[in-house]
Amino acid sequence: MRTDFICAFSSIMEPLFGVVLGLILAVASSAHDSCTCATNKWAVCAQDGPGNCTCRLAGSDHPVDCSTLTSKCFLMKAEMIPLKEKRLWRPPHAVSDSDGIYNPDCEDNGVFKARQCNQSSTCWCVNSAGVRRTEKGGRSLNCSELVRTRWIYIELTHKRSSNAFHAPDVAKALTQLFESRYKLRPKYIAAIKYDPPLIQIRLDQNKKPRWDVDIADVAYYFEKDVNNDSVFHSNSKLNVSVNGDALAIEKLWIYYVDEKPPEFCMRQLAAGISAVVTVVVLTAGIGITVLLILRWLRTRTHCREKIIFKL
Repeated sequence: MRTDFICAFSSIMEPLFGVVLGLILAVASSAHDSCTCATNKWAVCAQDGPGNCTCRLAGSDHPVDCSTLTSKCFLMKAEMIPLKEKRLWRPPHAVSDSDGIYNPDCEDNGVFKARQCNQSSTCWCVNSAGVRRTEKGGRSLNCSELVRTRWIYIELTHKRSSNAFHAPDVAKALTQLFESRYKLRPKYIAAIKYDPPLIQIRLDQNKKPRWDVDIADVAYYFEKDVNNDSVFHSNSKLNVSVNGDALAIEKLWIYYVDEKPPEFCMRQLAAGISAVVTVVVLTAGIGITVLLILRWLRTRTHCREKIIFKL
């Protein structure tokens, strides 16, 4: 009797145990899948405790705060890692625009170091956006400070739309985009001007509090989105709509303005001036030569006429 009871109990509990085990595995798998960095597809994340997901930058031990944007310096460094080290986060057919991309030296907080060098010991100074602001030199090049990029001008054009866009609606849509997607506070958007199909956006950030995103990071994320190489983990395509109509961005230009003017040496300027002076001198010389030849021909013709007249 007891044996029959145990067998009956086992036959009931065995399927229940399977269901419970399946639920546990499903929850564990879901927790593992959710351990990703929404704002950085190159971050390496691991579950180090119940509900605790820690993310670090690919190829380094720098922690990544996935609640905000990752610094441009860290992003550029991650882009220099071979694709095989990025695992499956970037699709095989993806192509990255490498213009201006180099393997930067970053401070521990993600800020660019003022002096950047490559493997051939060529160095240059950069601004807080990582853009070169001096001539290139050797290891002895001195970059005394990291000059802050205070203004960023973004210019873009959009494709034709069936309905005309109005300037206030375009400004509102882009302001909402920068605030919701890139976490940029509206006070840093100084102006948005619209002259179809050209849109001009001016970002102004004199001093950046620690808790605010940097406009250089915002511009880099935006540039990546427009080039269909989103940094966000979902790799979702950028969709901008104005009153329900798609604003399809066609071309993009970004300009950086620093607190201090660039320190490019005068050699390029001198070469340009020298070329202009050379052209002017050559033009003047040719002009004088032509005038002398014409004068000589006129004199010779006049003398010939006198001789013929005397004859």
